[in-house]
Amino acid sequence: MTGTATRYLYLVRHGEASPDESGLTDGGRRQATLLGRRLRDVPLAAVHHGPLPRAEQTARLIGAELDEVPLLVSDVAGDYVPHLPAREELPADSADLFLRFLAGATEEERERGPALARKALDLFTGPVDGEEDRHELVVTHNFLVAWLVRDAMHAPKWRWLGLDHGNAALTVIRYAPGRPACVLVSNDMRHLPAELRWTGFPPASHV
Repeated sequence: MTGTATRYLYLVRHGEASPDESGLTDGGRRQATLLGRRLRDVPLAAVHHGPLPRAEQTARLIGAELDEVPLLVSDVAGDYVPHLPAREELPADSADLFLRFLAGATEEERERGPALARKALDLFTGPVDGEEDRHELVVTHNFLVAWLVRDAMHAPKWRWLGLDHGNAALTVIRYAPGRPACVLVSNDMRHLPAELRWTGFPPASHV
């Protein structure tokens, strides 16, 4: 009878993107390479990444530092709105702020995003079948990292909002059989020099 083993899920927001989001900046490429070097000793089974150029380029630069780890493109690892809350779900003092932020989502995004978010939970979370622990990397975007952290913490669905992650920052979640999910590392940038941390964020976010 096949048992279950622990999944270690490594989550990474893509490297710094150019203003038109057509790819990475020089800094973004450095971020990705440095993260790849940090992950060299992790026995990764796969690197999943979204289809947009900034995620794909980040994944390829990370993969170049690893030992023949397969790169797997997936819409599930893409950039989408995972959940659009109703006003009554949100704290009264911040509801207007969040609803303004989400107002630009198209009807397609409102339908497609939550469906992809459910698939992400099915694909990337929970223990794995078999006897061996599994380590997987997902190179994605801020929204999905926030969605998966929110789920690991058993927080309300709306709480993916307001969770910001730096470019090429590392988050690790452990899913052990018979135990709740555990966020081992969150938004870790220790592999980046100071000038490559919190790129694109205002100074107040730099910690």
